[in-house]
Amino acid sequence: MSRENFNELLSFLAVAQERSFTRAAARRGVTPSALSHTMRLLEERLGVTLLTRTTRRVVPTSAGEYLLQTIRPLFDEIENRLSSLDEFRKSPRGTLRLTVTEESLSFFLRPRIAEFLKKYPSITIEVSTDLRLVDIVDESFDAGVRLGEMVTHGMVSVPISPDIEFTVIGSPAYFKTHALPKKPSALAEHNCIGVRLPTHGKIYSWRFRQNGKNFKFQPTGQFICNTVFATRDACLDGIGLAYIPKIVAQPYIQTGELIPVLEKFSLTHMGFHLFYPRHAQHAMPLSLFIEDMKMK
Repeated sequence: MSRENFNELLSFLAVAQERSFTRAAARRGVTPSALSHTMRLLEERLGVTLLTRTTRRVVPTSAGEYLLQTIRPLFDEIENRLSSLDEFRKSPRGTLRLTVTEESLSFFLRPRIAEFLKKYPSITIEVSTDLRLVDIVDESFDAGVRLGEMVTHGMVSVPISPDIEFTVIGSPAYFKTHALPKKPSALAEHNCIGVRLPTHGKIYSWRFRQNGKNFKFQPTGQFICNTVFATRDACLDGIGLAYIPKIVAQPYIQTGELIPVLEKFSLTHMGFHLFYPRHAQHAMPLSLFIEDMKMK
């Protein structure tokens, strides 16, 4: 049914309920003559007389009364549903699907999500941890969290963490049988733990800065995994050296279980960003989540 047909039906409801073209016209914001013309068009289109007109009042015919009783509940329901949107403003509800990395969840999102869910008890958050460069639209995610350099082109992104320092680490057990590397070039002599990136299948390159220039080192070794935490754990087990965000290793550096090396050559990477499609940024509850997650 066209929008014009809906307007005709709404006009009919006004006349049938008010029993007056004058009062119904005032309710609809039109002139009585325009409303009378609309009713004639509706009757012609339906092929039945809906209203009996006298000089004193207007009353529905049997067909008009049937139509009134049939459609009034439907329009009342529409009005009720529209009114119920107020509840979304007062108590936002819905489900947010997020794709995040393990470290962004553990170190930055986890405490904020807990507070967010307390603040909005009618909102549900579903989190999927992954290193893949996910197409959030294609896979029906509302938003994602990745290092800023890995955010998909064309997405809106909001920083949710400071920049991330990466570090090379090894365990005391490993360094009992291997010399501490003094320069990045010495890494070629070491057993380096690799992280395979699931999107394109390559081993993540280690990045350094030396003599004013940035460069990459391609690690090789006996152990390859696909998560940062598994890399750290392999390093704790003495398998080899790892290149991970320092925040992931920091508690173990403080206890002496891991030893950072090559720190003067380390690079700082762009921090974690929350990213989402531009058309979705005003949707609730995503807009509320964005506001609570972004750096203050």
